[in-house]
Order: sequence, then C-alpha cells, then structure tokens
Amino acid sequence: MLTPAELGWFALAALVLVLTPGPNMIYCVSRTLVQGRGAGLLSLAGVVLGFVVHMMAAALGLTALLAAVPLAFDIIRLAGAGYLLWLAWQAFKPGGRAPFEARPLPVDPPGKLFRMGFLTNLLNPKVAMFYLSFVPQFLHPERGSVLVQSLVLGAVQIGVSGGVNVLIILGASRLTALLSRSAGWLRAQRYVMGSVLAALAVRIAFTEKT
Repeated sequence: MLTPAELGWFALAALVLVLTPGPNMIYCVSRTLVQGRGAGLLSLAGVVLGFVVHMMAAALGLTALLAAVPLAFDIIRLAGAGYLLWLAWQAFKPGGRAPFEARPLPVDPPGKLFRMGFLTNLLNPKVAMFYLSFVPQFLHPERGSVLVQSLVLGAVQIGVSGGVNVLIILGASRLTALLSRSAGWLRAQRYVMGSVLAALAVRIAFTEKT
C-alpha cells in the first residue's frame, strides 16, 4: 500500500490545487458573501460530491481511457486551458473582481446551491487535470489493489480540499472586510489571481500526453 511519505506528498499537491484560485473557491466564497456561511457550506457540500465523482471516475479507469486516446486528451487539455484563460481575463479586464470582493448574486434556495456547487466542480477542468496528471503517479500495482489505492488518494484529496474550503468559507467575511479597506489590495488580488490562472492555463495547454 501507500507509505506515509507518499501520502504526505500527495496531500501537498492537493493543497496546492485547492489554494490555486479557481471556480470552486470563487463560487463558495461568492455564495458565502451573499447568503452567509450556511449557504457557503451547502455549496461546498455539492463541490465535495463533485470530487467524489472525479475520484470514482479515476478509480474505475475512465481517466486512463482518456489518457489512452490522444484526441480526447487534447480536447480536454485545450478546453481546460481556454476556460482558465477566460477566468484569468475576468480578473484582468477593467471592472474585474477578485474572489473575496462582494458582488451581487441572486438568493438561491438550498437545492440550487447544492446543485450549482456540484456542477461547478464536476465541470472544473483543474480537478480533472489533477486526477489525470497526479493520481497515476502515486499508484503502485505491485503493492496491492489499484482501486483501493485510488480511493485512498481520492479520500486524501477530498479531505484536504474540503478542510481548506471550510476555513475559507468561515473566514470569507473577515477577509473581504480586510481586503475591501484598500483598493490597492483588491487590484493586487485580482492580478495575482489572473496571473496564476493564466500560468496554469499555459502549463495545461503545453502538457503532452505521456
């Protein structure tokens, strides 16, 4: 099975994933600012279910199928890169907003909050690329069931991402209040977020199938 050191490195990679601004963080923070922590946590529950679907897809070999078909891999890679570039432009363009900047959104019922959180993560190319790129590197068929190893790695990723997002949701209001005191902080936040998204998009666009 997997060693503690290997699980530690994988957890670090999962931490980098969740700390990189993306659709999941933006959606959960937006909902928290508009409807409160309860709405943010309910949205996060939908996001977590999306992680479970990604995990099961990887564990059952769908990710391996995509990796084996060059055309499918290229479509996902380029579509994901394009989506991230679009998100980066939303941050850079005049009038763009940062994740922790309050914005007007309609008040949605609990069911819709959960569904939108689920769909936001299910269609998140960053998560799909993470499972496609990182999970296979930590699998060791000679040590036992690949399915069990995949499920363990998925559980670690979900635990790290869920825990970090809970902390972000609980502190969203305070972070917003702090950052909103300075227009310079908000601009810097937008540019940092946009730069990270653009860099990630370029990296994905030039990632070749191995």
